[in-house]
Amino acid sequence: MKRLLKVGLVAALFAVAFASCVPQKKMLYLKDAEMIAENLSKEYVNDRSINYKLQSGDNLYIHVINTIDERGAASINGDIRGYLSSDANIYLQTTTIDEDGCVELPLIGKIMVKNLTVDEAKNKLQKAVDTYMNGSTLVVKLANFNLTLLGEVSRPGMYKIYQQQINLFEAFSLAGNMTNFANKKEVKIIRQTKNGSEIILVDMGQADILSSPYYYLKPNDIIYVEPLKIKQWGFTTFPYSTVFSIVTLGVTLYNILKKSN
Repeated sequence: MKRLLKVGLVAALFAVAFASCVPQKKMLYLKDAEMIAENLSKEYVNDRSINYKLQSGDNLYIHVINTIDERGAASINGDIRGYLSSDANIYLQTTTIDEDGCVELPLIGKIMVKNLTVDEAKNKLQKAVDTYMNGSTLVVKLANFNLTLLGEVSRPGMYKIYQQQINLFEAFSLAGNMTNFANKKEVKIIRQTKNGSEIILVDMGQADILSSPYYYLKPNDIIYVEPLKIKQWGFTTFPYSTVFSIVTLGVTLYNILKKSN
């Protein structure tokens, strides 16, 4: 009986210790066996083109600078000051692309911008404004670049991006990085398309993610990080309290059995 008790106690300790550790290789980013073996640097080519196509529901900030007018500037959407300060200002001081893919400008009317990049839309709007206002310069910005990060990240939620482009690592830094239980091999990007939604699976553990066409994110992308299976029964750090409880229980049972004999 004593031998069985000892074997059971040792087995329990091994089981807890095994469950307590997430293998280090599952926690690493940018692994490249060739680069590590040869101890050298490696370049990953990635086209950093900004090719997001505007869609219905997007908000554009449109600012007209009239260099001829002595007053200096006019804005179709209002003053640029405070335009990024709140969701309410973004809604009130921007022009929303309607269901037909058009924006409506005072005096000019509706102009189709759907499926154009921001630069293409700017050029098209500039030509339209030039017919009514000579010597003007147009500033066009996409106002609703939102990212949503869910799953095994430290701070899940929706984040507003006030720049034209952001990559995966920058996105994870906003959410406080992935947790120790994150499955870096199965990170899902849910992206809006013309026909609906697309799910893209990327492996953040491999260095070739740097040259992936999905390395740079697009507005309204949703990033979901799956948990490792070990999360169902594991611990991120060694569970000293659990081990202590098991040892205490084992000692107690041993003493009871010893007295009964």
